[in-house]
Amino acid sequence: MDYPGNLFVVAAPSGAGKSSLVKALLELDSHVQPSVSHTTRPPRGQEKHGREYFFVPDSEFDQMVLADTFVEWAHVHGRRYGTSKKAIEDRIAHGADVILEIDWQGALQIKRIFANAILIFILPPSWEELRSRLERRGEDAPEVIETRLANAATEMAQAEEFDFVIINELFERALFDLKAIVHAQRLKFLSQRRARADTFAALGIH
Repeated sequence: MDYPGNLFVVAAPSGAGKSSLVKALLELDSHVQPSVSHTTRPPRGQEKHGREYFFVPDSEFDQMVLADTFVEWAHVHGRRYGTSKKAIEDRIAHGADVILEIDWQGALQIKRIFANAILIFILPPSWEELRSRLERRGEDAPEVIETRLANAATEMAQAEEFDFVIINELFERALFDLKAIVHAQRLKFLSQRRARADTFAALGIH
């Protein structure tokens, strides 16, 4: 189905800066709305239920899987994450642009259901910088960092499946690139025709 809103799907290995970039975009562009996923992991730092994620116990997540609530769900670093299909549909059907942070597996599943979804992959500039960012974060034990780095090799190999790739070397540049992708998508013929239907009709463009 062709929805009036756009769906942007952002994936990256842990530590590449995906969450920081998406947060900055949301602060700059009020028309972009976050898609809030469900997860079985506990909150980190200042995270709140319903804002960053819906934090649910395994039993509730199981029930949602059985009810076919999720457009996708996956195991990531020993926890489960899922995205509600209805939550996405409701927003883009009303013309909002929705941005979703997700792992690469989920991104490809989303693309199969929402064919017009725009997939964006964030890469670190180097392995050394990725390790440094994970260590500076101070959230994970050394063995967890090693697991994340090992997983990153598999994750980054999937970048070729995505529509756009941003290398997050300098944050300001990466944010500019992310904004450029969102803006360019809104200027595509179909997006403009949906957003400015009256103008197109007045000009006799179908």
